[in-house]
Amino acid sequence: MTVSNVGRFVEWEGCFNARDLGGLGALRPGTLVRSDSLDGLTARGWTTLARHGVRTVIDLRNDGEAEPDHAPRPPGLTTLRISLDGIEHRDFWDVWWGTPGFGTPAYFRPFLERFPDRVASVARAVATAPPGGVAFHCGLGRDRTGIIALVLLRLAGATPEETADDHALSEPRVRARYAALGRPYDAAEIQDYVAGLGTTVHALAADTARWLDAGAYLSWAGLTAAELDRLRGRLGA
Repeated sequence: MTVSNVGRFVEWEGCFNARDLGGLGALRPGTLVRSDSLDGLTARGWTTLARHGVRTVIDLRNDGEAEPDHAPRPPGLTTLRISLDGIEHRDFWDVWWGTPGFGTPAYFRPFLERFPDRVASVARAVATAPPGGVAFHCGLGRDRTGIIALVLLRLAGATPEETADDHALSEPRVRARYAALGRPYDAAEIQDYVAGLGTTVHALAADTARWLDAGAYLSWAGLTAAELDRLRGRLGA
């Protein structure tokens, strides 16, 4: 496996896993940035984010996950909070919550099939955001952020391999975040889980990306033709 575009990482002081998706598919640099949580950004970090052209932040976390900002957000920045998980739907989460599979793309397709309306809400927010770049994030910038990145990258014309390569870039950054916070991180549990499935994390991400027809999916999820056209225009697709 060759992980491409490692240079897409942006250094925003106070977060660990921020990268510009420009260069994948039709996406232009500065259009979309995926990230881990931004609560810890320093004043310099927020300044760097603004200088990168980001004008809208979409926070995908559940209520109660956010921590107080370490430094004030810059004026002119819009923050939207759209909880992606739907954690109250126990029929789904009792299967996945707290399992090693929740840290892998193994749950991406089941999630996309179960919660199209939630994915559509995020896609609609990207489509209708004011001019400027959009940054979207969860806690680690790997799982919930990975689902949204997969959908938007595929709509923008990124290949399944490119999409899976992008997903793979998060793992070392997640480890670094855990280390910086002094928290243990057991990668072996995830490795054992995917090995038990007879596959790899990269293959799981690529298979889901290959399965997804992003335009058809978002139409089924509830985006109107006009909204989908607007989103495609935003992504350069």
